[in-house]
Amino acid sequence: MSKIRLPRALCAVLASLPMLAHAGVNGAELSALWAVPFAGMLLSIALLPLFAANIWHHHFGKIAAGWALAFALPFAASHGIALTLHEMAHTLLLEYVPFIILLIALFSVAGGIYLRGNLHGSPLLNTSFLAIGTLLASFTGTTGASMLLIRPLLRANDNRRYRTHVFVFFIFLVANIGGSLTPLGDPPLFLGFLKGVGFGWTMQHLLAPMLTASAILLLAFYLLDRYFYHKEEDLPPLPDPTPDSRVTLLGKVNLLLLLAIVGAVLLSGTWNPHISWQLAGLDIELQNVVRDILLLAIAGLSLKLTPGNCRQANAFNWGPMLEVAKLFAAIFITMIPVLAMLKSGPQGAFAGLVGMVSQPDGSPVNAAYFWLTGALSSFLDNAPTYLVFFNLAGGDAQQLMGHGATTLLAVSAGAVFMGANSYIGNAPNFMVKAIAEERGVAMPTFFGYIGWALCCLIPTFVLLTFLFF
Repeated sequence: MSKIRLPRALCAVLASLPMLAHAGVNGAELSALWAVPFAGMLLSIALLPLFAANIWHHHFGKIAAGWALAFALPFAASHGIALTLHEMAHTLLLEYVPFIILLIALFSVAGGIYLRGNLHGSPLLNTSFLAIGTLLASFTGTTGASMLLIRPLLRANDNRRYRTHVFVFFIFLVANIGGSLTPLGDPPLFLGFLKGVGFGWTMQHLLAPMLTASAILLLAFYLLDRYFYHKEEDLPPLPDPTPDSRVTLLGKVNLLLLLAIVGAVLLSGTWNPHISWQLAGLDIELQNVVRDILLLAIAGLSLKLTPGNCRQANAFNWGPMLEVAKLFAAIFITMIPVLAMLKSGPQGAFAGLVGMVSQPDGSPVNAAYFWLTGALSSFLDNAPTYLVFFNLAGGDAQQLMGHGATTLLAVSAGAVFMGANSYIGNAPNFMVKAIAEERGVAMPTFFGYIGWALCCLIPTFVLLTFLFF
C-alpha cells in the first residue's frame, strides 16, 4: 500500500503547484518571527568563524542546511507542503540556479587567466590595480573582475606584513562599486535591464556617483597603503615567495570566453522568442534556458582549453565556489519570507521601513530609497532587494527612467554600492575573502569587516546622499 500512496500524494502536491503559482506567499499575513531563520543564518556566518572556527570550517554546509530547514519545515506545517515546495522551487530554480551558473562560468574563466611573473606591491601599483579592476568590473561583472585580479594582487603583496587593507578595499571597489556602469556589472542592474531599463541608462546616470565614490576611496587607500608601506621600511624584510619578474599573460583563450559570457547574458535580455514551458507552476523561458546552457558550456570549454599549468599556478580550486554555493542556497531560502513581507508594503511586518520611502503626499524620499535599499542589500542578496524597491517605486521602467530617474538612481546605487557593507552583501565578497585567507592573508572577521565599512564607506555614502539624492 505504501508504494501506491506515496506517488499519489506526490502527484497531488505537484498538481497543486500551478494554482499556488498565482497565489504565492501573502507577506501581509506573516509574522516577523519568520525572519528568525534568516537572522540565524546571518549570525552563524558572523559569529561561528569567530568563536567556533573549527566547527564552522568543517560543518558550515550542515549549519546552512539546518537554517534552511528551520524555515522550510515549520512553513510547510503551517502553510502546506505544496506552497512551500512552490516557493522554494521558484527561488532555487529561477533565481538561485541562474545566479550560481553565472558565478561558475565567471569563476572558471577568470581562474584560467594567469599573469605569469610578478610586480612589486607598492602603493602606486596597488592603487592602479584597484582602479583598473573598478573599471573592468562593469564589463566583466564584479565576480569576473575579482577572480581575474585577486591572485596577481595577492602575489604582488605576498612579502608585505600589512596587507589586509589591500583586500578590504579590493572588495569595496572591484567586487562592488565598480560593477555599476552597465547591466553586466552586477545582478541588480541586469534585473533592471530585463524589466525594461535601457542598457545605456546606468552608464549615463551612475557614472558620476561611481566616479565620485571611487575617487574618494582610491585616494583614501593610497594614503593608507603608503603609511603601511613606509612603516615596514624600518623592519627586517620578509622573504618574497614570488620575486618581481616580467609579466606575461597565459590562458588568453579565456579572454574570448569572457566575451562569450557577456554575449550569453546579453542574449537572454535582448532575445525573446516567446517560448516557455510550465513546470510545476513555474514559467521556464527558452532564452533563460539557452543562456544557462551556454554559460555551462563556456565554463566547460574553459576547463578543457586552459593549459593545466595556468590553473595550477593560480592555485585554482573549487573550495571558494562551493562555500558560496552552499551558503547562498540557505540565504536564498531563508529570505523567502523576508522578501514577501517587504513586498507586502504597508500591510507587512516591515511597514515602518517601507513607509520611510514616501512623503505624506506620496512623493518619493530618494535619500531613503538609497539608504533603505542599501541597508537591506548589505545583508540580503542585493538582486531581489533591488526588485523590491524597484516595484515599490512603481515598477514602470519608462516612468522611472523619466520623471523618476533620481529614485531609480537611488535604488540602483544603493543596491550596488552598499553590497560592499558586509561579506554577504554580494557574492564576490565571500569569494575574495576565502581566496585571500587560503593564501595566508588575515582577513577581518564578519564584524571587523563591517567596522572597516563604517569607517570608510558610510562617510562616502553620506557625501553621495548630499550630492545626488
